[in-house]
Amino acid sequence: MFGFTNDQIYRYSRHIILPDVGGVGQKKLLRAKVLLVGAGGLGSPAAMYLAAAGVGALGIVEFDTVDLSNLQRQLLHRTQDVGRPKIDSAQDTINALNPDVKVVKHPVVLDSTNVMDIIADYDVIVNGTDNFPTRYLVNDACVFAGKPLVDGSIFMFEGQATVYDAAHGGPCYRCLFPTPPPPGEVPSCQEAGVLGVLPGIIGSIQAIETIKLILGKGDSLKGRLLLFDALAMEFREMRIQKNPDCPVCGDHPTLTTLIDYEQFCGAPFPSNPLKQALKEKETVEVASSR
Repeated sequence: MFGFTNDQIYRYSRHIILPDVGGVGQKKLLRAKVLLVGAGGLGSPAAMYLAAAGVGALGIVEFDTVDLSNLQRQLLHRTQDVGRPKIDSAQDTINALNPDVKVVKHPVVLDSTNVMDIIADYDVIVNGTDNFPTRYLVNDACVFAGKPLVDGSIFMFEGQATVYDAAHGGPCYRCLFPTPPPPGEVPSCQEAGVLGVLPGIIGSIQAIETIKLILGKGDSLKGRLLLFDALAMEFREMRIQKNPDCPVCGDHPTLTTLIDYEQFCGAPFPSNPLKQALKEKETVEVASSR
């Protein structure tokens, strides 16, 4: 069947019997190449579900080592991995989960000199970073390369997910926030804390959106920001529009080369500032679903 081995037919049988996946769709997954920027809280569930789904190649950009405090939420890593490079721990977990998946390791800090070369070979980019400089860099690189970017962020008890796809008429991150905030303006998860299970929910949503993009099925989160409040157990949706004045993907872009910002930690998409910023732009339609 479609060139599968017997083990693959059995492993992916629950996909193969789905009308919107089938053997053809599973082959698309096995041929797909996805880049995960970060192997932490968001990268962990995204990587594990994409690997389990049979995504053929998972690239991972990660330069950090496993810390004991990571284990509260970063399920790619185990207690015995403390002190090891996260990228090695992630590879071991993924290989143990599904030997069909090729893990491509990028143990580097992304910057303007390497990001375009790294993302070039991948179909979808998944962002799980927790700092603004990398977030802006990856966004700009994806716009320049015409790559879809599946974005997620978490803060305390709240999380958000969306798909930026400027190449197909959607907004990019800079459509909402043209420039990074000053260092120290937004507290990091290290300073403010984060509910351990929260990245599991948001990272799983990122995995779903990635799989949908690979399959070409369903309605993606392009132009929609999905917000999750764990304390209220509530999902809400904000419509976001492409900004014609965006400095990167607008009608008359002013940024045409990559910029390296000074590294600092921050929590992307803090809930109240995000809502206020979007409201001020008058680009939001809020639809609550309970």
